[in-house]
Amino acid sequence: MLLAIDVGNTNTVLGVYEGKRLLDHWRLETSARRTSDEYGILLRQLFQSSGIDPDKVRAVVVSSVVPPLQFNLERMSERYFKTRPMFVGPGVKTGMPILYDNPREVGADRIVNAVAAYDKHHQGLIVVDFGTATTLDAVTPKGEYLGGAICPGINISMEALFQNASKLPRVELARPPHVVGRNTVHSIQSGLFYGYVGMVDGICARIQAELGFEARVVATGGLAPLVASESKLIHEVDEFLTLEGLRIIYGRNHAS
Repeated sequence: MLLAIDVGNTNTVLGVYEGKRLLDHWRLETSARRTSDEYGILLRQLFQSSGIDPDKVRAVVVSSVVPPLQFNLERMSERYFKTRPMFVGPGVKTGMPILYDNPREVGADRIVNAVAAYDKHHQGLIVVDFGTATTLDAVTPKGEYLGGAICPGINISMEALFQNASKLPRVELARPPHVVGRNTVHSIQSGLFYGYVGMVDGICARIQAELGFEARVVATGGLAPLVASESKLIHEVDEFLTLEGLRIIYGRNHAS
């Protein structure tokens, strides 16, 4: 079995694979202060709650945008799963040429998503990931990573509004009943929801025009279903895109 770990700035997503089959998955809050033992005990408890034997894990693969956690995840993997983890980064075979000016600058999660989406569709793509940041990444029909756009995530924008506008309340991130809000809560929800739908569709349209080839728009991340419900350009939501990419990249580096 393979344990795949995607460490984002806000959440950490974990998945356990048996071959190509995802047995179960979990979402945790990312905490740079969590020790290797805390991670190890928590993961083994999650396994047991799902009826999965943690001792059957033979490999661990990690994508992380939080460098301080690398040491603790290494120790956790070695102590609790008896294996040295593979971190996606420079020197790891992804099977995807990276045409960024400096390939080392590209976040591991962006490459992992692009690899998974191209492996599934084998065509030109725009991959939108609604994480702490909202990222949009372009992939050529030949499977080359071109680059993309990085925007503040929806939750970052909501927190900034709450922190800097003293009379505005924190609201639930939800689709409001109307674009024209009749109260403050609905007005904020309208600005956040339709603002992000418009931003994503607008950037996707500009990327499409610049690329010169047809691109399928695939979305992932916790808020992808919410935004995709109103988007005119998102074709598909793939909840497990990053975990799938980790599984694929691990396989490319450990082909028998």
